[in-house]
Amino acid sequence: MWEELGISSGTAIIILVALYFVVKWAVKNGIKEAYEDITGKEIKDDLDEIMERELEEKK
Repeated sequence: MWEELGISSGTAIIILVALYFVVKWAVKNGIKEAYEDITGKEIKDDLDEIMERELEEKK
C-alpha cells in the first residue's frame, strides 16, 4: 500500500511513530487544559518545577 503512494516502508514507520507522539502530546495537553478549566486548579509539570527552582536559585 505504501509503495503505491511512493513511500518506502521505513519512511512510513517513521511517519507513523511521529504521528503517534504528536497525537499523544495533543491529547495529554487537551486533557490537562480541560481539567484546569473544570477545577480551576493549575497543574504543574516537571518543566514548570525545574524553571521555578532555577529562578529561586538565582535570587
